[in-house]
Amino acid sequence: MREIRRVGMADLAAAVSPIILTTIGLGSCVGVALYDPKAKVGGLAHVMLPQSNGPVVSNPAKFADTALPLLVSKMQDYGATTRRLTAKVAGGAQMFHLTSPTETMRIGERNVKAVLEWLEKAGIPLLAQDTGGNWGRTVELNTETGEFLVRTIARGEKCL
Repeated sequence: MREIRRVGMADLAAAVSPIILTTIGLGSCVGVALYDPKAKVGGLAHVMLPQSNGPVVSNPAKFADTALPLLVSKMQDYGATTRRLTAKVAGGAQMFHLTSPTETMRIGERNVKAVLEWLEKAGIPLLAQDTGGNWGRTVELNTETGEFLVRTIARGEKCL
């Protein structure tokens, strides 16, 4: 039985194979899985908001612009190399119907955009994504294989 390490909301973790990293309750939040296939090091962040908007952040794991660099750093502590990292993302849903959603209220969409922009700037290729819609997700990153399992209640599960 493999060890399962849970990543909470506005949290992140890095681990070496054969640990499975998981996070539940991705609505408008985005689960970002990074993986180094040679070192078999994985990282998972549960990003709540797109930007920290300040030089001092009490919880850097909460924001895309601060969580992702921190996650890469933690993965490097386990032997990962940035140039070998790949990414898979899930979440970013619009959980509630809004009659006239303003930019501010489209948090899921803004989270996905911030994550994808950061990955592009960092030169980390995005291999797969399961984002948008109006349903929640639970994800698991297998640090042995790099498989990213996305589970939903009404839509089943898929391996990315």
